[in-house]
Amino acid sequence: MTPPPERKQVLLRLDPAVYEALARWASDELRSTNAQIEFILRRALSEAGRLPGSVAPIPRRGRPPKPPAGPE
Repeated sequence: MTPPPERKQVLLRLDPAVYEALARWASDELRSTNAQIEFILRRALSEAGRLPGSVAPIPRRGRPPKPPAGPE
């Protein structure tokens, strides 16, 4: 299996009130603040028709789904 490409790190300065609102929104959707920022940016790029086709979907985090139950 090929390892995923390295993620780009950026410094982002936000107004504290904007950050707090973003952190609450992320918490409501069970995401980290960083994941919420990426989610919002990807959605905005997609809606503007600027998301490159080569961009992989955001990997799902957390526990993997349970396998389907077989016949008993």
